[in-house]
Amino acid sequence: MEPKTAMSDFSASIGNRGLYRLAAGTLLVAFPGTTAPDWVLRELENGLGGVTLFGFNVESPEQLSRLTAQLGGAGRPVISLDEEGGDVTRIAYHTGSPYPGNAALGAVDDVELTERVYRSIAADLARSGVNLDMGPVADVNTADDNPVIGTRSFGSSTELVSRHTVAAVRGLQALGIAACVKHFPGHGATQQDSHLEIPRVDVPRDLLWERELAPFRAAIEADTKSIMTAHVAVPHLTGTTPATLSPAALTTLLRGEMGYDGVVISDALDMHAISRSVGLGGGAVLSLAAGADLLCLGPLPTQQEIHGLLDEIIRAVDDGRLPLARLEEAADRVARLREWFALARDEAAESDIVGLDAARRAVTLSGSPAPLVDPFVIEVDTPPTIAVGDVPWGVAPWLPEAEIVRIKPDTARPAELLGRAEGRSLVIVVKDAHRYPGSRDLVSTLLAERPDGVVVEMGLPVWRPRAAAYIATYGAARANAQAAVELLTV
Repeated sequence: MEPKTAMSDFSASIGNRGLYRLAAGTLLVAFPGTTAPDWVLRELENGLGGVTLFGFNVESPEQLSRLTAQLGGAGRPVISLDEEGGDVTRIAYHTGSPYPGNAALGAVDDVELTERVYRSIAADLARSGVNLDMGPVADVNTADDNPVIGTRSFGSSTELVSRHTVAAVRGLQALGIAACVKHFPGHGATQQDSHLEIPRVDVPRDLLWERELAPFRAAIEADTKSIMTAHVAVPHLTGTTPATLSPAALTTLLRGEMGYDGVVISDALDMHAISRSVGLGGGAVLSLAAGADLLCLGPLPTQQEIHGLLDEIIRAVDDGRLPLARLEEAADRVARLREWFALARDEAAESDIVGLDAARRAVTLSGSPAPLVDPFVIEVDTPPTIAVGDVPWGVAPWLPEAEIVRIKPDTARPAELLGRAEGRSLVIVVKDAHRYPGSRDLVSTLLAERPDGVVVEMGLPVWRPRAAAYIATYGAARANAQAAVELLTV
């Protein structure tokens, strides 16, 4: 039973239906569950821009297809999700992605391979009824301890990131999946997570233009259909205001200097950088006024909070804070995107084997692992980031004969673990060990007693301890794990 304050009741009470539809048309909402709630279906009829799906909305490819067919019944709404390959996956949220992520693709540095991988991802999305992928990540990851980008980036070289961003855009859009290049104007030089606070990219204008913005310029030339904003402050450009809310970033720079006229999508407004600074409704109004066309909402806002957000947008038009022409401009851009969705596409698609092929080409081995004997595998637990969520990772699917334990560094008992590993092959699996002192300490302690141990790094291979063998996968996707185990079992 839905509450009487449902959005549909609210929309019926609005005198200016046209204004309501314009306001609703800027929202990409989220919802719990694997079927669409009635209020979402009604609001799609009332002009809602679309939805963003998460891992908890997906049970299987068949169920996802049913869900998107249900959502698409109201026309051609934007149906989006984050499918980056690698660690960030929604379609394979419960199993891990069959595709390596951007860091692995950047390590291979074959743009044709990157295009094939993203084309295969596009085929999966098209079969599932999704029409916009919140990717690729175009951030140049220059901060090793970046807590939110890391393996999601193609790398630390501007030229490499630019050419692979273009390849990803081409791969997605060849099959009619709109790319959403993110996170403008760049999240790779940050040491904070915008899910939790407002990070700063404190670089001079020349460096911003030549490094952070170069991949976005390349994506614009490749005709990316959308670009996502970052909740990052760039002092010389935005002051202390995050780019998502900054006219200087979205209108003066992106629209004016860079000449972009596609759809601008905000990063999720319920992230703390926005929700705990200006609030959900305030963030919506400011982002639209700054130049955003679609407002992404994550899983936190309730139906009633979305109701209040719409109310705030309409009030802002009434009191002059948000020009009506700005909403009309946003509606026009989204309408053009929907028309693009309807165009005929090339339906040829790669097999999923392209993902494993890419992971095999990315993985590297230093040293010489001995043949495995009754292997004892220690997986050093790493806290999941909000962007990734609780996606499974590790080598268990590919080493069924091994004893595998997952250990938190602060509760580990090295002597006990070494005792269990006595007379057996020791394999230590880590993920971004360079970011976690406790992980490094535990691994160093274990290797001091077992220098014949093998280390498998499933994040960025920044810290490389001395071991008999060191395997770097450049990501923790299912395909990355399989490629690593193949090196151990040849």
